[in-house]
Amino acid sequence: MNTFTKLVLGMMGRLRAKPAKGDAATSILLPPPEKHGGLPLMEALAIRHSSRDFAPDPLSMQLLSNLLWSAYGINRTDGGRTAPSALNAQEIDVFLALPSGAYRYDAAVNELHLVAASDLRRITGYQDFVDEAPLDLVYVADYTRMNLVPVGQRESYAAVAAGAITQNVYLFAASNGLATVIRAWIDRVAIADALGLTHDQQVLLSQTVGYTRTMT
Repeated sequence: MNTFTKLVLGMMGRLRAKPAKGDAATSILLPPPEKHGGLPLMEALAIRHSSRDFAPDPLSMQLLSNLLWSAYGINRTDGGRTAPSALNAQEIDVFLALPSGAYRYDAAVNELHLVAASDLRRITGYQDFVDEAPLDLVYVADYTRMNLVPVGQRESYAAVAAGAITQNVYLFAASNGLATVIRAWIDRVAIADALGLTHDQQVLLSQTVGYTRTMT
């Protein structure tokens, strides 16, 4: 579906998900993340960039596990994460829009939990490339976890936390030959409805990840 059609449907409140491809498992246990390898940090920073040219090839379960751990996994015995959050609120949830359904990443058990048995990629952004890229990440703030943060500052705090996660994804992508781009031009209402979010949750950003089409 092209960008103009999505815009029109979005303005009409009729931007909808597609049926899932295959059966949507209620949960997916990911393999343990590999916490070694990839490019050195300075080399990854040197080639970090945004790309909007994605091949439809799916990521392997191992690569997906590594990606999610790098993005927002647990890296300490006290439950600390690979990305910071103010007062350790850990208010960001990472959702995945896959062809087989939409899932929430549970870092504590390294597992994906089904939230919608539909292909939500179409509604995670107005750009046409999101329809066929293998993975769209959606970052959602849960303000019920931010009781110690003044109400007027919660959105900005959460946005900073989500930004740190997106940069982790950028560096992982650069280090592992993947393409990615962060996107704020999204239909937050349509995404929230599709994910079944509550009024205490807010969609902040989306990020597409996959292989570069010209490299496959």
